[in-house]
Amino acid sequence: MNNDYCAPNNNGKNDYGLKYIDYQGYGKICKDYKIEFPPQHQDEQPGKEYLMIPRPIFNNPYYRAAGKLMGKVAIITGGDSGIGRATAVGFAKEGASIVIVYYNEHEDAEETKEIIEKMGRKCLLLSGDIKDTKFCEEIVSKTIETFGKIDVLINNAGVQYQQKSLLDITEEQFDLTMKTNIYSMFFLTKNALKYLRPGASIINVTSITTFKGEPQLIDYVTSKGAIVGFTRALATNLAKNNIRVNAVSPGVFWTPIQPSCWEAEKIPTLGSDAPMGRAGHPYEIAPIFIYLASDDSSYVTGQVIHVNGGEYKG
Repeated sequence: MNNDYCAPNNNGKNDYGLKYIDYQGYGKICKDYKIEFPPQHQDEQPGKEYLMIPRPIFNNPYYRAAGKLMGKVAIITGGDSGIGRATAVGFAKEGASIVIVYYNEHEDAEETKEIIEKMGRKCLLLSGDIKDTKFCEEIVSKTIETFGKIDVLINNAGVQYQQKSLLDITEEQFDLTMKTNIYSMFFLTKNALKYLRPGASIINVTSITTFKGEPQLIDYVTSKGAIVGFTRALATNLAKNNIRVNAVSPGVFWTPIQPSCWEAEKIPTLGSDAPMGRAGHPYEIAPIFIYLASDDSSYVTGQVIHVNGGEYKG
């Protein structure tokens, strides 16, 4: 984008409200923004990756693995699709066995498992509701039963619902968001903790929205802010045990949470206000999780790592 004039190269069709603010604060219509994602919406959360147009890019064929996670066992919630899928595939490349926890996205989960197993790695699928403490206990017990240990826990699964006013957020929605996004993290981490040994890594997923204050995701932002606090406090608490706890804060990525949250007309503008002028694809964030799970980050704990195309600089 340039500072003078900048709206989408879409042959004069709907510009979807794309605007550019110049250095003087004047809004301009954005003419050189390439629309990658057509309008689309899914009525149910979590969304389904196989329904998205275009499909998110989760695999980087040029990535060169170095055995950084060889022999490790990783639990990844929401590992069936989106950032979770890209991370699961990246972990498999680096030699890990994967436990994918998901809700009801069976087609996405089976596809991810097939990809991992074609790499010669083991993959266990566990379907259920992470708001349920009993299911969180089951995740841990079945992982131990299958693999005998837990080296990495990635708390990635979450939901978000667009509401234009606080008055539109029902008590039921607020409760659902908090229990899915933060209560489940507490339940699963507490159950897994007794099996984590020195050198283990816990990685929680927060969001750029917590640091920017997205006005149409108030309950989601609240839950993701809680994750930052949970990460920092737990990191300090477990440092003496040499168990590291960090968080990853994605910006706008093309994952199923986008079409299942936002109204269809917002989808083409995703990422347009980042300095890099686009949304990210899941493969572009997976290496951060590999870094935090591996011994490369042995002196890193209590940190929030931002990956957002320059939209937020934290």
